[in-house]
Amino acid sequence: MPLQPRESDLPRIPAALTFYKFSSVVTGVLLLLLCGEMIMKYAFGLELELGGAYGFLAFVPSDTLQAVNLSLGILMVHGWGYVVYLFADFRIWSLMRWPFSRFLLIALGGIIPFLSFFLEVRVAREVTAYLAARATPIGATPESVEASH
Repeated sequence: MPLQPRESDLPRIPAALTFYKFSSVVTGVLLLLLCGEMIMKYAFGLELELGGAYGFLAFVPSDTLQAVNLSLGILMVHGWGYVVYLFADFRIWSLMRWPFSRFLLIALGGIIPFLSFFLEVRVAREVTAYLAARATPIGATPESVEASH
């Protein structure tokens, strides 16, 4: 039988889920930006520059960078965002007491494009369903609980 969350942890799970959902979306968007930037850099030899000679925001050849290198900025922000995402992953994983393989699967969401979006929906649905089932008294249907209030 798989482990269940502790009774004392149940009030902390909704906040952990909200934090996970937010970090998952932010990390997913940053990863997509990073992938687009890497394609431009390695396929076309262009980097994203802010405030240079080509205008406010422009792709310029790698060897002509003169202003702020946004390509490097996207890389660094995604790296730190991934650290936050791993913390959010660890928090929801430890509160829900899932197996370690589940932690690793969720962690992959920050390095495989689009995976964080799919996992965010799946994890949120599963945790929400678990919390809803815990809120319903054993043996009662949700309709009978609503009717009794």
